Amino acid sequence: MTIAYWCVLAAIMLPYVSTVWAKASAGNFTPKDNHDPRAFLATVQGVSKRANNAQQNGFEITPAFAAAVIIAHLAAGAEQGLLDQLAIAFVCSRALYTLCYIADWAVLRSLVWFVGVGLIVSLFVVAA
Repeated sequence: MTIAYWCVLAAIMLPYVSTVWAKASAGNFTPKDNHDPRAFLATVQGVSKRANNAQQNGFEITPAFAAAVIIAHLAAGAEQGLLDQLAIAFVCSRALYTLCYIADWAVLRSLVWFVGVGLIVSLFVVAA
C-alpha cells in the first residue's frame, strides 16, 4: 500500500479526533449523552461547537480527497513520490485546519481550507 493510500486512512480518522475534542471540551458530556450524541453536540457552544464543526467539515471533504488519491493512482500520470507528497500535505493541511477551527482563527482556517482543496485539485492535475 502506498503512502498516499495510508493518508486516505489518516484523513478518514482525523474527524474523529474532533469528535472526541468536542465531547471532552464540553465538560458536561456523560455516558447518557452518548445515546443521542448529535442532539448533545447541537447544544454545545464555543470550543466544543467549533470542534464539532471541524468534524463535520472533515467528513465533507474526505470523500473528495479519497477519490483524488484513487484516481491519481489509477491514471498513473505522476510519479508515486509526488502523489505521496501531495497526500501528506493534504493530511497536514487538515490537521492545521482542525487546529485553526478549534482555536477560532477564522481567516487562517479559511486559507488552510483553500490549500487543502488546492491539493485535491493538484492530485487530479498531476494524474492527467
